[in-house]
Amino acid sequence: MKVNKSNELLWLLGIIFVALGVSICSKADLGVSMIAAPAFVIFDAVKSISPLLSVGVVEYAIQGLLLIILCIIIRRFNWRFLLAFAVAVLYGYTLNLFIWLLGGIEFNTVAMRYVMLLVGDIITSFGVACFFRTYMPLQVFELFVAEVADRFNIRIAKVKSAFDISLLIISVTLAFTLFGDAKTFDWSTIGYSSYHSIGIGTLITTAINSPLINLMGKLIDKTFDHSVRFTKLEKILKR
Repeated sequence: MKVNKSNELLWLLGIIFVALGVSICSKADLGVSMIAAPAFVIFDAVKSISPLLSVGVVEYAIQGLLLIILCIIIRRFNWRFLLAFAVAVLYGYTLNLFIWLLGGIEFNTVAMRYVMLLVGDIITSFGVACFFRTYMPLQVFELFVAEVADRFNIRIAKVKSAFDISLLIISVTLAFTLFGDAKTFDWSTIGYSSYHSIGIGTLITTAINSPLINLMGKLIDKTFDHSVRFTKLEKILKR
């Protein structure tokens, strides 16, 4: 039996599950996804500046900058873009909450780290699949891909691939330039620890991300009815 009129619920589950999954992957210390990596790398570099800074704050600051870049690229602004930034702020603080909740947990063995990396990837993929099935505003990352694809009439899959690769390159570049410790890092340990949140786990997540999202999508379709509960809200957001 399906959960009825769950469109808005799927949006909420998307925020919660993506934040939880990313937090678990970070805790596994094998490397986070290319989407999450820039915030974690930059936070690692600036965390000593102010106690007010957190991964979540850096995350929505990056998305705010990306929103400005998007408006410059497509040469237009829509008030709904601000909703995407609001979602990024909500996600950022949800991410902070889960990082805090997982703070006292340790994955002491390499095997456990890989298991938890997979668990985190599955949870994140479930959250992303939830996002794909709702009319509610998404984060700036998804908005950027959709708007650029629409503006230049490019297949969204191509824009998504280029976007992901760009974030991966940016993250690796930041990790190698912000800390000045690449020469002293013991690269023989990369199989069981990350280098400023970049590692084997980043590549694993990149490889299994799409298949997992598709699999979780099928599970969601069997469990949830995507119909809208708040029809007036849907009309406002789709005007």
